[in-house]
Amino acid sequence: MNYYSLNKKAPNTTFADAVVRSLAPDKGLYFPESIIPLESSFFETIESKSNTEIAFEAIKQFILPEIPEEELKQIIEETLSFDFPVVEINENISTLELFHGPTMAFKDVGARFMARCLGYFNTSNTNDVTVLVATSGDTGGAVANGFLKVKGVNVVILYPSGKVSDIQEKQLTTLGKNITALEVNGVFDDCQDMVKRAFLDEELTSKMQLTSANSINVARWLPQLFYYMFAYKQLKSKYKDIAFSVPSGNFGNVCAGMVAQKLGLPVKHFIASNNANDTVVNYMNTQSYTPKASVQTISNAMDVGNPSNFIRIQELHHNDFERLKSNLSSYSYTDDETKEALLELYNEYSYVADPHGAVGYLGAKDYLKNNKAHVVFLETAHPTKFLDIVEDTIRENIDLPPQIEAVMDKKKKAISISDYEELKNFLLS
Repeated sequence: MNYYSLNKKAPNTTFADAVVRSLAPDKGLYFPESIIPLESSFFETIESKSNTEIAFEAIKQFILPEIPEEELKQIIEETLSFDFPVVEINENISTLELFHGPTMAFKDVGARFMARCLGYFNTSNTNDVTVLVATSGDTGGAVANGFLKVKGVNVVILYPSGKVSDIQEKQLTTLGKNITALEVNGVFDDCQDMVKRAFLDEELTSKMQLTSANSINVARWLPQLFYYMFAYKQLKSKYKDIAFSVPSGNFGNVCAGMVAQKLGLPVKHFIASNNANDTVVNYMNTQSYTPKASVQTISNAMDVGNPSNFIRIQELHHNDFERLKSNLSSYSYTDDETKEALLELYNEYSYVADPHGAVGYLGAKDYLKNNKAHVVFLETAHPTKFLDIVEDTIRENIDLPPQIEAVMDKKKKAISISDYEELKNFLLS
């Protein structure tokens, strides 16, 4: 499988090169040349398959033979070493829990998969690779954990000061080893802009090999299609029409779900559920795509004003707005509405959600006002990662899981920076 740049001014390239480069030379995101649907029998018999078997069949066309079959199966086995349960909320809504991995966030799947792919490609490489990543919350911890001690790989994580939760900050600043955290005086978009600028800085790229572990990287983005298939496997016998409500920030998650749909997964509709960062909501209402500065919310992993992956979503729909609108709805919610949803889920259904999942729940409810389906909202992070918000809202204490307890007493270690030149100087040093 070759990959092309969505700016369409760079040569097509291999999976390995797309993973190591992250961005094409013309600044575009890489996209697979084709998406070949799986046989209908695959979905008809999906309940009899293991998660590893499902994931291998779904992703092999994008990777083989650059990573041989047995090695790819091993990568998938190691990536999917935890559960992905669907929990029924009521007769019309369920939630897919994606927080059972080592850092208790959905990004564990993509980060672990990419780390292992990069480790495979780097086996015979004598030069170190530097993974440069921006995080609005959970990406940092997942990437730090996924790449910890990977030979020949150094990780530099940029995060906005004061705009991630205390536990998220602990997860990305306390590991040490080959992981360095840079605390940026700014918002997530500033971090993301610095990362993109670094990839285009020839003075940097001529002296070091940079790659990204944000969802702009195909190896971080594509494996997120797995868990839509895992949810379908669990719900297939109970519901005919299934839709997904996806808490959306950089839009890699909903985009990966749409790739699963292209592969043949029977998905009736997608709902992009947003917080106050409503660039895509406005686009779906006006057809005018106007990025704007991100604003801080209690669902901080979605605080993105210019979502990188939306161009991939447009490509999947052949840049046809009406085709996209028939497959995607988008809504936005305030922090107060999010807290009301947290309280409703707890009081009416005894379910403790995190703020991102609560936004997904609200999107599911809005979609069901005018449509019939069973809607699955993605619970993207464990509620204890947002302990103060959740406990203050539901007025109950939550027990800390072992993954969270393990980082609580560790000492934060981060380097403060304010602008791109400081990032560049750090990397060159």
